Amino acid sequence: MSTWSRATGAAPSPSLEMARSIGSELVGLRRRLHQVPEIGLDLPQTQALVLEALEGLGLEVTTGRALSSVVAVLRGAAVPEGAPRPSVLLRGDMDALPVTEEVEVDYRSTNGAMHACGHDLHVAALVGAARILAERRDELAGDVVLMFQPGEEGPGGAAVMIEEGLLEASGTPVSAAYTLHVFSAEHSLGTWFGRPGPQMAAADEMTVRVIGQGGHGSQPHRASDPIPAACEMVLALQTRVTRGFDVFDPVVVTVGRFAAGTKDNIIPDDAVFEGTVRTLSTAARTQAIADIERACRGIAHAHGLEVEITWASGAYPVTVNDEAEFDLARDTVVDLFGADRWVDMANPELGSEDMAVVFEHVPGAYLNLSACATGDPELADDNHSPRAAFDDSVLPDAAAYLAEVALRRLAVAAP
Repeated sequence: MSTWSRATGAAPSPSLEMARSIGSELVGLRRRLHQVPEIGLDLPQTQALVLEALEGLGLEVTTGRALSSVVAVLRGAAVPEGAPRPSVLLRGDMDALPVTEEVEVDYRSTNGAMHACGHDLHVAALVGAARILAERRDELAGDVVLMFQPGEEGPGGAAVMIEEGLLEASGTPVSAAYTLHVFSAEHSLGTWFGRPGPQMAAADEMTVRVIGQGGHGSQPHRASDPIPAACEMVLALQTRVTRGFDVFDPVVVTVGRFAAGTKDNIIPDDAVFEGTVRTLSTAARTQAIADIERACRGIAHAHGLEVEITWASGAYPVTVNDEAEFDLARDTVVDLFGADRWVDMANPELGSEDMAVVFEHVPGAYLNLSACATGDPELADDNHSPRAAFDDSVLPDAAAYLAEVALRRLAVAAP
């Protein structure tokens, strides 16, 4: 592990001391996970490593039926007999990306996929939190639901886990939910950052098929060419965004794929483009979808063409940090590590996150932690890059935070 400066403004908590004592084991687990990254909902090797790491902690463990999830309930012992048992949820996402790793480390991926978004650190941190909370079980004024989630990068594992009973796994509805995400760039190593309210955008995926009638390129009047109409739609969507939406409630529409035709002198029967729509409010999201459909249908009608518009199922909503839960989470970070380790995010980011689905049911907080492995975070490669490098020396701090925020939230919820 590399060395880096930790703040000394706060006395070490029991959670942090415990986390540091098992730091090398958490790093070892993370590196084992890093070598066998798996994609989507089916993560058998990852699931097996998680189950092995949780053995002996006295947890009530269940595995998913439709996906390779792990849900573990840790029962607190500081609940009076007959009293209500509040519960909180801690999440670690487990899946990787279809990226070929270019980071030169001796534990690099062995199978062509890559933990290019740092989910291997999330898993190891959550295992660390489980170990800390098991040791501090007598202080827990309720139960902790540990959510090891596949499919965060798609097709959306959180909704499936909720359908399978995640939020009632302890026997009572979860009161609050917390997670963290590591970054390989942007902030210096060990910096925590976040914001109340919208933290990340909703992401909707659209496919637009413009249907015409093919023909010879020399006689376009005898065909119905879908390509000019499709091009007009792409440009119109950008104009609609700049003229139809409040700049302080932003909308981003990006067309990332456009396909039509097979040869230069053949007018094709159809043209297809695909894009993503990012929004930070329900109102903007609803309006954006309606405006896109109206613009595309209007242009198709003007050209005498048909159009089919489809939206991908399982789109992620806006990730919204509950203000009270965020305050608790931020205060926990500052108390553990000192105020100089915290940075307020001025604006949301337009990436999206499956934890938003959990937050639609349960108030919670989503924080970020820099695991930047280079000296200059502005020059470092971002998450999802084949060169994204994460410094796993942050693991003890990540584990300590997750454990401590659960302890504090249950103390607040206790009767």
